[in-house]
Amino acid sequence: MNPPTRKIIHCDCDCFYAAVEMRDNPALRLSPVAVGGRADQRGVIATCNYEARRYGIHSAMATAQAMQRCPDLVVLPPAMEKYRIASRQILAIYNDYTELVEPLSLDEAYLDVTDSPHCKGSATLIAQEIRARISETVGITASAGVAPNKFVAKIASDWHKPDGLFLVRPNEVDAFVAALPVKKLFGVGKVTAAKLNKLGAETCGDLRGWTLLELEHHFGRFGTRLFELCRGIDVRAVSNSQERKSVSVEETYTPDVPDLPACLALLPELMDNLLARIKRCGAERHVQKLFVKIRFSDFTTTTVECAGAAPHRGQFEKLMETGFARGRRAVRLLGVGVRLGESAALAQLSLFDEECAVSAH
Repeated sequence: MNPPTRKIIHCDCDCFYAAVEMRDNPALRLSPVAVGGRADQRGVIATCNYEARRYGIHSAMATAQAMQRCPDLVVLPPAMEKYRIASRQILAIYNDYTELVEPLSLDEAYLDVTDSPHCKGSATLIAQEIRARISETVGITASAGVAPNKFVAKIASDWHKPDGLFLVRPNEVDAFVAALPVKKLFGVGKVTAAKLNKLGAETCGDLRGWTLLELEHHFGRFGTRLFELCRGIDVRAVSNSQERKSVSVEETYTPDVPDLPACLALLPELMDNLLARIKRCGAERHVQKLFVKIRFSDFTTTTVECAGAAPHRGQFEKLMETGFARGRRAVRLLGVGVRLGESAALAQLSLFDEECAVSAH
């Protein structure tokens, strides 16, 4: 049975935090601008404008490194309430066109407009109208991709950034996806991309020469996903309700934590914060695994997990000991968390609820 043909829009605001700051201070528009933490506090860049990107600056880069690349970089602290207000305005615009809106972050969402009566049912015209309204109402620009499924729509939204729109019609999906580098596929990071390239697959077209059994042999269950995505197949529906998969807290330390005993001494405070967050999120009965995340002074990161029905200090200590043994050097960041069962009937967490958001440092 062929999957249903849908009309999917992926909308993504251009350098959202920085765009809001430039909107509120037009004098910044010609300057390289980033939003993030301070360089002297081990901060990282959350986002930056396109002027800053010309210097090779990108999100998750250490602020100190960004300042080295661009000494004139204007780094602003995040103003989350201001961004949430803009996000609410954007979400209200989306909801005017369809009830099937799946937010991915404050500034990014999928919309299923298959049955929308607006703009004579044209997804392209709806996307154009949404972008115009965001510009007029919020004062920033957004890019959009229009396609028959979520995977292709998300790729398309990045095609004409910033302030662009790109349409991939159903009969164009095959050729569009065939030309994509394999690194564009969901779930393919640097390691998997390098492995695929080494095996002779540079593009999705190359990957189509592999059988499902061959992909599963090399990549396990993920091979099935690769087999589908390289052919432009994505049957995921746009969902306006999602289950939470994990709850965690993490902290970046200045200076670095020197050794394992010092790391273990920080565990009680991390656990107190985690327990409070689990309670606020209503996830107490859905815990299935515990995990510890460690980022060492050389920026390598490791995560260790085990089965567990509730946070337990002894188990977290063992996980921390195992994780620390993998690096055996000073620690920059520590995190503890729980993974929740896939069947957990948790209410969707608001994107604007900072209390239940996973910490980002």
